Amino acid sequence: MKKGMTKVSVLYPNGENKTFDMDYYCNTHLPMVSELLGNSLKGATVEKGIGGASPGSPAPYAGMGNMYFNSVEDFGNAFGPNAEKIMGDLPNFTNIEPIIQVSEVM
Repeated sequence: MKKGMTKVSVLYPNGENKTFDMDYYCNTHLPMVSELLGNSLKGATVEKGIGGASPGSPAPYAGMGNMYFNSVEDFGNAFGPNAEKIMGDLPNFTNIEPIIQVSEVM
């Protein structure tokens, strides 16, 4: 990714009684999101938590999705009209309230 781009990270904290269906997330949710966001979405990555800092400790996050846009405005214009549909799909793969961070790529 290039300096100055906008990165939107969606983090799903791990914990007791929290569920996350990575197969659904990768194969159903993300293709839907990609289609809805269209050409504004310049790239995306998915990460599956496998451990914490100490050997054998659980991962702080069950999963993370990262999306890249040319600007905050591009993100807002693409996400805003589709927010209800995107967020409405969350119960299909998780019971976790995601943490969302918008960042500038340095």
